[in-house]
Amino acid sequence: MWRALVFLALLAIAAYGAVWIADHPGSVTVVWNGYEIGMSLAIALTGVLVAAIIIGIIWAIMSGVIGLPASISRSTRERRRNKGLASLSRGMIAVGSGDPLAARRHAGDAERLLGSQPLTLLLKAQAAQISGDREAAEQAFKRMADDPETRVLGLRGLFVEARRREDEGAARAYATEAARLAPSVTWANEAVLEAQCADGEWSAATETVERRASLGLMDKSVARRQRAVLLTAAAQSHEAGEPETATEQALKAVKLAPELVPAAVIAGRLLARRNDLRKAAKIIEAAWKTTPHPDLAKVYLNLRTGDSARDRLARAETLAKLSSWDPESRLVIAQAAREAQEFGRAREALAPLLNDRPTVRVCQMMARIEAAEHGTESGRSREWLARAARAPRDPAWIADGVISERWAPVSPVTGRLDAFVWKTPPEILAGPEEDETPAPAPSEPAAPVEIPAASTLPPITTDSPAPSTPGFLQTGAGTPSTVPSPPVNAPAAQAATTERSRRIA
Repeated sequence: MWRALVFLALLAIAAYGAVWIADHPGSVTVVWNGYEIGMSLAIALTGVLVAAIIIGIIWAIMSGVIGLPASISRSTRERRRNKGLASLSRGMIAVGSGDPLAARRHAGDAERLLGSQPLTLLLKAQAAQISGDREAAEQAFKRMADDPETRVLGLRGLFVEARRREDEGAARAYATEAARLAPSVTWANEAVLEAQCADGEWSAATETVERRASLGLMDKSVARRQRAVLLTAAAQSHEAGEPETATEQALKAVKLAPELVPAAVIAGRLLARRNDLRKAAKIIEAAWKTTPHPDLAKVYLNLRTGDSARDRLARAETLAKLSSWDPESRLVIAQAAREAQEFGRAREALAPLLNDRPTVRVCQMMARIEAAEHGTESGRSREWLARAARAPRDPAWIADGVISERWAPVSPVTGRLDAFVWKTPPEILAGPEEDETPAPAPSEPAAPVEIPAASTLPPITTDSPAPSTPGFLQTGAGTPSTVPSPPVNAPAAQAATTERSRRIA
């Protein structure tokens, strides 16, 4: 549209000029080398215009002839560049589709046509990686690391290759250098943090987390949580030898994350040693409201040494009120009531947990209550121990499929910070449905039930609420597959015991 308007305007100007020249006739005289040439103004202007056109054509031809080699060279370079970009594109597609032969062929063509450009080096390294040629991939990444424009990308490739050959020292060096060159690179910061946590450098790891938070690489709430976990890990390592330092670190962790159970446990334990019972109780109660945990209850019930069993029972009832009678609170009350010899109170606390499928700790607690009241050889105690062997599992510390009896700041599998969570492990195999065969009529005699000897049953212990294996265990590892049997009634058990004693006699 605008081009048409400009053309019409120029045409109008030319027409106006022609009309003006026609209205004002004149002559032009040219004297050159003794000759005199006279002509009209219109003819003179026409001659000048034709001469300009001829000169322009001649200049264009001469320029084309003179610039022909450069034009041919430029055209050749453009064709090579287009072919190189096409090879680069096909190579990337081959890498994405997992075709190592095509990827290496296109990578070689791209490097031959484009030279050692960043994308060609990257394609060559990736083609070597999917081909399994680790040495060629590492060489390509080293060439990238030598170029200032691709140094961080080359360091990342070298980091990945070092991890694959399990050279943690080299991997950490590459990540540290990348974090120094580009502080906002996420992978380098995470690798440095992981290495610091693996080496137990909790102070350096805390500084790394703070730097990442200041750069906006992570959410502030996540940064607070990770700082609290690192401070808890530091307090855990200093608790035995430097209690004052550990107390300070644990209190900082509790301030950042009051719901972090290990931090509250360490802080409460250390404050109780300093006889600061009120502050210790306040910290434990705050953590208990969000996450009722047996370690919190253990510290809370034993804040003051020398207290009677009834005093500990009163504290257990306080925890139950704070958590709205959470199942963990009922277990704590049952334990305290058993120690206070109030067996009825202990059974009353556990009664709501027996309606469905009681867990291992509930069954073991019932066995301890029966053993404390009626002796370890009582039939009810043995019955509850038998049920504990096939009962659902209780919550535990779990990280990346690993179950641990103790909390740890990092995962033993991936090294991820704050990986452990307190939850119930998944059931690997579902047990068969409960036997729904109707019980015999009261008039029929109950069949005798054989009671195993005491030496074949697991002992009743009071130190730990649930049996566990030291160290880290894989989820489901070593879990026996058992088939539940109907509960043993007390009269039948007593009759079987009498009959067995008579046969032995």
